[in-house]
Amino acid sequence: MEESFEKLVVNKPKLLIFEKRIEKMDLQTRKIVFVQEFLKLQSERAISHLESLLKKETQESQENPLSIEEYQTRIKQSIEDSKNDRVTEADDLLSEIEKWS
Repeated sequence: MEESFEKLVVNKPKLLIFEKRIEKMDLQTRKIVFVQEFLKLQSERAISHLESLLKKETQESQENPLSIEEYQTRIKQSIEDSKNDRVTEADDLLSEIEKWS
């Protein structure tokens, strides 16, 4: 039990740093951080879900590229969601992913 607590204390600050830094990262940096976090995953189910999501997103983007207007609409909606606190915190997402296994 003590070992788990130490890991939690050590990992928690790293996660908080990640959460705060993600807002200021450019797309390329976010991709690198995502890949690094993905490589740490141990859950077969979580990896399968992410693979499915990637496949779906790749197919959709190839089949239906967005227009500039659609991108702008999505950006405005995302900003509005953020202002109205319709977001998922990183801790909550990680907890949900862990339940997948």
